Amino acid sequence: MASFLRTLGLMSGTSVDGVDVALVETDGERIASFGPTLTVSYPDDVRRTIRAAFGAEQPDARTEAAERAVTEAHVAAVKQWSSVHGVALSTIDVVGFHGQTITHRPEKRFTWQIGDGASLARALGVRAIGDMRSADVLAGGQGAPLVPVFHAALVRELLRPIAVVNIGGVANVTWIGEDGSLLAFDTGPGNGPIDDWCVRRAGQRFDSEGALAAAGKVDRTRLERWGEHLYFARKPPKSLDRGDFNDAWADGLSAADGAATLTRATARAIALAARHFPAPARRWIVTGGGARNPTLLAALAEETGTPVVPASALGWDGDALEAQAFAFLAVRSLRRLPLTFPTTTGAPTPLCGGRLHLPA
Repeated sequence: MASFLRTLGLMSGTSVDGVDVALVETDGERIASFGPTLTVSYPDDVRRTIRAAFGAEQPDARTEAAERAVTEAHVAAVKQWSSVHGVALSTIDVVGFHGQTITHRPEKRFTWQIGDGASLARALGVRAIGDMRSADVLAGGQGAPLVPVFHAALVRELLRPIAVVNIGGVANVTWIGEDGSLLAFDTGPGNGPIDDWCVRRAGQRFDSEGALAAAGKVDRTRLERWGEHLYFARKPPKSLDRGDFNDAWADGLSAADGAATLTRATARAIALAARHFPAPARRWIVTGGGARNPTLLAALAEETGTPVVPASALGWDGDALEAQAFAFLAVRSLRRLPLTFPTTTGAPTPLCGGRLHLPA
């Protein structure tokens, strides 16, 4: 039986909110315990630097500046986590470093998560596993989502089939069958277009607790056209770049009506994912930033006609879940266990991934 390792997971999603840090004790198959977590927001200048690199496919001054900013922010976040919780980094066995996705084009067999894993390992004095998507994409997989095998470990004792949907900048779902079988894919946009709309039309970074959307009226004509988008009918596995859907679709609406329509559209996209499930989900568990948006949760419950619960209702730390997943995946990578599967990313076979960086 493999020994349990103390591992830190680091995650920065496509919403570019900041860095999530989470401690997990795991052997890559079972979870022994969850430890303290911390979220450190990006300063506005770092956020702008990262966004300026979105869509790049070649290194240039923008990507180099963004990678430095991302790496430094992650190092600072881990050191702050260590100080706040009184946990010495010398007690950590490995760090799972997702980095920051700036471009994801699996149809070109290309994905790019910036972040210098070697520099991070040296700065922290802890070995680090980074670049966890590239092996899958180079083999012809979608490279996303990576968290399904972690979701399966979390729901081992729950009644299935069950769906776990993570709503970040892009939304993705993991369907887990009664026998533990997996199906996973990106459902469509998550908070990305809603956030962009709020920045552009309401002067706020995001729709706090869905208040702006709750004050608006859904444009039903646009919503019906939205549901006809070819992406939703495409069979999984499939994945998206954050820029594949944007908020321009709501142009011409008031700030509140646009937020309401984009929010309902995100819920509609997630609900349409159910047409691809081998069997109906008994309930949906929502994680990520979308779990804090009651307007979005209510819309999802209406669209699916199925019980919808935030991850917190099960005692999960929804804000830290992806960081915990990358802690889990780092140990799987060390043990050469598969991170991705034909039914989660379209990889030709179950594949391991990740690149090991030593601190010395």
